Amino acid sequence: MALSKNYQQRIQDLKTKYETLKRDKEALLVVIDQAELPENVYNSNAIENSTLTLKETEKILLEQDLSRNVSLREVYEAKNLARVVDYTRNKSQESELNKELILLFHQMLIGGIDDNIAGRFRGKGEYVRVGTHIAPSPEQIERLIDGLLINYSSNHIDYFLDQIAKFHLEFEHIHPFCDGNGRIGRVLINFQLLKLGFPRIIIRDKEKDIYYRAFREYEGGKSLKTMERVIFLSLLESLHKRIAYLEGKKIIPLSDYVRQNKLSAPAVFNSAHRQTISAFRERGVWKIAESYK
Repeated sequence: MALSKNYQQRIQDLKTKYETLKRDKEALLVVIDQAELPENVYNSNAIENSTLTLKETEKILLEQDLSRNVSLREVYEAKNLARVVDYTRNKSQESELNKELILLFHQMLIGGIDDNIAGRFRGKGEYVRVGTHIAPSPEQIERLIDGLLINYSSNHIDYFLDQIAKFHLEFEHIHPFCDGNGRIGRVLINFQLLKLGFPRIIIRDKEKDIYYRAFREYEGGKSLKTMERVIFLSLLESLHKRIAYLEGKKIIPLSDYVRQNKLSAPAVFNSAHRQTISAFRERGVWKIAESYK
């Protein structure tokens, strides 16, 4: 099911505003991306059951000491994913999405963690299961990935968010790697968005139940609806955040905004989650421009 025309218009209106405001302010967007990087890395790794907290992820990326012993693997996972996420910013403007680029992202992600599987698809005898889903056999992967890329690049009919949602669902269905499929899949979502002139999104660990439900619905009946909505709401939030900064607004916690304007907290926070107001999260805290009406 494609997103409604109303939802598509909301995205287009925000993108138009974003593109107008960002002229001569690329440096500010880089600063926002850099500040957001630990949050992006933390959430993607947490979805894959990393035990690192957001604060620990921030310290690792800043090369600071941690207050507890964590596995060396989790440290590498944080640092490597940060490199991949950062790399996509410029690469998305230089290159089309292709198989070689996907393999490069995987090499960057898994290199130093497990060099035997880094930068290659599953090989003979390497089978994987996600819940009750048994991924296609290794012998099918090259053909399936080639087909996925061709279908994505040649689809000039469907709405871009529908295309990205389907690509992500199919990529995770194929599960082409022995490890790192989820993180690479979310990197690819952002590569695709950046390629189209949008900012990155964060799919959050706190909302992974809905994210996982999207896969079950796709496996059960090829429904794109939930994944479309996950990406749609995340993109609205990312645009709202960047527009607020680009406009130079004073940004305050949403809880302060509720108190100052004598509003109903449950209603306002529900609106934030539904993105019917221009609220966004930083380090898990909902915020909004103080002047928002």
